[in-house]
Amino acid sequence: MRRRLIPALLAAALVLPAQDDFKISVSTHLVIETVTVKDKDGKPIEGLTAKDFVLTEDGKPQTITICEYQKLRDDAAVPTTEPVDLAKLPSLTKTSIAPERPGDIRYKDRRMIGMYFDMTSMPPADQIRALTAARKFLRTQMTGQDMVAMMSFSGGGVKILQDFTDNRTLLDATIEKLAVGEGQGFDENPADASSSDSGSAFGQDDGEFNIFNTDRQLAALQTAVKMLGTLNEKKSLVYFASGLQLNGSDNQAQLQATVNAAIRANVSFFPIDARGLTAGAPMGDATHGSPGGIGMYSGASAGFAASNFQRSQDTLYALGADTGGKALLDYNDLGKGIVQAQQAISSYYILGYYTTNLLSDGKFRKIKITIPGHPNATVQFRQGYYADKVFSKFTSSDKERQLEDALMLGDPITELTIAMELNYFQLNRAEYFVPLVVKIPGSELARARKGGAERTLIDFIGEVKDEYGQTISNVRDKVNIKIGGETAAALATHPYEYDTGFTLLPGTYSIKFLARDDETGRIGTYMTKFKVPNLNKEEKRVPTSSVVLSSQLLDMRDAIYTAGKEKATTVNPLVQDGQKLIPSVTRVFRANQNLYIYLEAYERAATTMQPLVAYVSFLQGQTKVFETAPLPVTEGLDPKTKAVPLRFNVPLAKLAPGKYECQVTVIDPGASKTSFWRSNIMVVK
Repeated sequence: MRRRLIPALLAAALVLPAQDDFKISVSTHLVIETVTVKDKDGKPIEGLTAKDFVLTEDGKPQTITICEYQKLRDDAAVPTTEPVDLAKLPSLTKTSIAPERPGDIRYKDRRMIGMYFDMTSMPPADQIRALTAARKFLRTQMTGQDMVAMMSFSGGGVKILQDFTDNRTLLDATIEKLAVGEGQGFDENPADASSSDSGSAFGQDDGEFNIFNTDRQLAALQTAVKMLGTLNEKKSLVYFASGLQLNGSDNQAQLQATVNAAIRANVSFFPIDARGLTAGAPMGDATHGSPGGIGMYSGASAGFAASNFQRSQDTLYALGADTGGKALLDYNDLGKGIVQAQQAISSYYILGYYTTNLLSDGKFRKIKITIPGHPNATVQFRQGYYADKVFSKFTSSDKERQLEDALMLGDPITELTIAMELNYFQLNRAEYFVPLVVKIPGSELARARKGGAERTLIDFIGEVKDEYGQTISNVRDKVNIKIGGETAAALATHPYEYDTGFTLLPGTYSIKFLARDDETGRIGTYMTKFKVPNLNKEEKRVPTSSVVLSSQLLDMRDAIYTAGKEKATTVNPLVQDGQKLIPSVTRVFRANQNLYIYLEAYERAATTMQPLVAYVSFLQGQTKVFETAPLPVTEGLDPKTKAVPLRFNVPLAKLAPGKYECQVTVIDPGASKTSFWRSNIMVVK
């Protein structure tokens, strides 16, 4: 009877409706490590098992559940297969790498090499060199151990041209189908924000947020390594580009996030400068006009050109060095860089363990691997990783703590697109007011509207540190934005700006600023260094503030997105007569707008107003396209701050759509001093 009772009770439990809902959830996190073990002669040590390794995470021993040896040999080249019909190749719109399935051993004992062509950064000549080098490698240097994938980045996003394969002929045919010139002009041809989604995995639009910085290129690289992260094996990503220059308008957080994503995905970057070895003429080559001016004779022009070229290679070097790869710079045989990526992967072990730390706190986990039985062995492995981060379904207190933790993380979160501008204005002999403006594309808020939200809350948190790492100032604010009356398509065309300000002394600072959409949980991080100069020590030029470019004058009654609005108004020089000048941040303007330009000149030692003259020029290359009439300034000296405001209003209808250099010139005739300021702007239809 007892034998019949148990099945009957089970059947009753399955049939009767449950009175109380309950759920059992089990969370595990598998961590994969690739470990290279060599003896004192540099030869791989084979035959090790999981018991031979001791692995700790943050000092706590972990149980190794996966131990697999990948044995790589440099044997004969891949045999050429039957010719491939280019017309039958799949369309170049694939957006993911096929993940490994349980029991799938096609990647065992294989060397995984990805080739990534950044078509937006390479002119046609460099694209030809890069594709030629890739074709040479495939035809003469690829071995039977190699599996190669092809990826590209253009205006449409990251594309998988070919998944990992050892079919050399198929890879060669894929390169043949890749059009030279694709992606050119991307950085000078912003798409309308309302343009349709291309369906690529890298879904950010081509609008104003991606014109004057490298964030989009770095974010695309991050997308690529996340695709490769679906495979457990060690991977090398050969990155073809014509330099990658970070400047003051770039988000340093995106570079760090890209590097950390590569480390998590077991990907090493091998950047290749597709320009090869260049020998530029001191005054420029035939593609550029002579710079002119005294810089031709002092060497300043040549030094500036050399410095720009060097900076364009620095980021490539950092990407390689920080991920365990190596950059190929100033070398005409680009194929050497691919061979370096090939040789970097030798026989290695794949170790897997389920971490005992299940917190999704986003903190760094330090890993240490030793082999007690081989004390003289050289062991190479990833030194640690950043844990995943979860920002959904928290209480208000949990969200507040999570945002504060995100500010302290070493791994920046770059899920939300943000741009930021910092300026400085002298308040007195010691202090400077530093206004901060953050711009968020409306397409980010459109995500919340598509989800049915009528409003969304944007959280802001940031801190300013000095060069010694001490926190000087911070900000914490939130803005409630009503989005119910607009469609998602309408939201996508309207960026949103938030501004605040700090009072600082002259010096070098760094700022880390986060914004979070509480509706979707997406967080964006902006990090940069900035300098507040000591204008009291300026003797050779007219001391001036930052130059603010804008297309908006906003009534202060409508300036609801301002932290500490009442306090900031009293010191913010961008507020005049009840109106606030809103900095453009991205410096992209439409032809039907007016360009407002504001700056201050300082006459610190003057007791009465000393006349100044100022004008604005717009240049394309060395051609002066338009210049305003000289503006004589004979009044306006603030007796307290000793500041002379300079304002311009330029109708952009006078300029054809395109990219310009905007130059502001200030002349002090009495002291025979001049000051110049330049920045790139874009005028679109």
